[in-house]
Amino acid sequence: MKTPTPQDPSPARRSLSLVLRGLTAAAALTLAAGCATGPGANPADPFEPFNRGVAKFNDNVDDAVLKPVASAYRRVLPSFVRTGVNNFFGNLSDVWNFANSVMQLNLRHSTDNFMRIPVNTVFGLGGLLDVATEAGIDRHPEDFGQTLGRWGVPSGPYVVLPLLGPSTVRDGSALLVDRRGDLVNQIDDIPWRNSMYVLRVVDTRSNFLRASELLGEAALDKYSFTRDAYLQRRRNDIHNGDLPNDGN
Repeated sequence: MKTPTPQDPSPARRSLSLVLRGLTAAAALTLAAGCATGPGANPADPFEPFNRGVAKFNDNVDDAVLKPVASAYRRVLPSFVRTGVNNFFGNLSDVWNFANSVMQLNLRHSTDNFMRIPVNTVFGLGGLLDVATEAGIDRHPEDFGQTLGRWGVPSGPYVVLPLLGPSTVRDGSALLVDRRGDLVNQIDDIPWRNSMYVLRVVDTRSNFLRASELLGEAALDKYSFTRDAYLQRRRNDIHNGDLPNDGN
């Protein structure tokens, strides 16, 4: 058996290292927010000039690569195949949804998310069929950013991440933990794992083709609309629809 050495850290230590790096980055961004805030700036978006630049870069990548590939994916594959792919990745995500529901001490969401896994895996052909939803067992998407918010960690400033899109300092830092909880990330075979990542991204993008077209055609500031919609949705997710009256 190989004896662990300081150069061969355990998975737990690697996870802790990732979290600490994320928290360090979050602290740096939070400190920078004080310098970025100026007269007339949106308090929730002190990095707006930088964020707009990243958003433009993301839009260019989307127009050049993601949208054409997602359009071809939707055009070539029958709807039942796309639905099966979407259900399969949804079934994998229910494992992390369950873990975060437990960390949030949400009994109802924990029960639903847990029950979905065996029902869809056994009776849904490995998750290709969403039998659980048909049976009235709802999916409750949860991530570590929501868990942090549930326990009072403030969202921090709004940020746009390269390729990943809208986020906040808290949610962006939580992505490091979300990655560790992603079952696709646990696949040892790198080519197979990367293929799964690509398929999931393309499948997800294909589900928003019509919405992105409508947004692009609307006579509004796409950046502001996306930011406000994201922040409102995240606030609603963290409070599970039961929004407080104090504006937090």
